[in-house]
Amino acid sequence: MSARYYTHFVTESNEARHAHEWSGVVELTHPLAQIRGSSELRRLLARNFELDAEDIRILQLARVH
Repeated sequence: MSARYYTHFVTESNEARHAHEWSGVVELTHPLAQIRGSSELRRLLARNFELDAEDIRILQLARVH
């Protein structure tokens, strides 16, 4: 079951050459865990942007129903 989330986050790395602030809907194959869900999302976003998870700072996260 997929899960959709509105996310607003910034990248804090010089390796992210263009935009440093992002927002939009992210669709995942499974819902995030209630505890540590934002850290799981940080890891997924970092992998997609080829960054370290520490370079992603999530400003807003909300499940879209």
